[in-house]
Amino acid sequence: MATYITAIHMVGGEKHEHISSVRWRSDTGSTGESTREQMVKWINDGGKAYVSDGRNTVQVLVVNATPPYLRTFADGKWTDNLLALPRY
Repeated sequence: MATYITAIHMVGGEKHEHISSVRWRSDTGSTGESTREQMVKWINDGGKAYVSDGRNTVQVLVVNATPPYLRTFADGKWTDNLLALPRY
């Protein structure tokens, strides 16, 4: 099952490390909201998350920092696609 992150909630700043929760939809049509910690665990446990603008789709991976955080990775480099999503 693929999950597409559709919006982000920021706390305490505007960098990837400040994403505190995300809204998502799955390819089965279900929707939800997860904390950063929940999404990090889900991806680390084998879940696949993506960001899509309708033309391009990039994978969301976990940056192993303290604490771990989410960031997109495309064409062999870290990208800022998550930061371009709507805020809530």
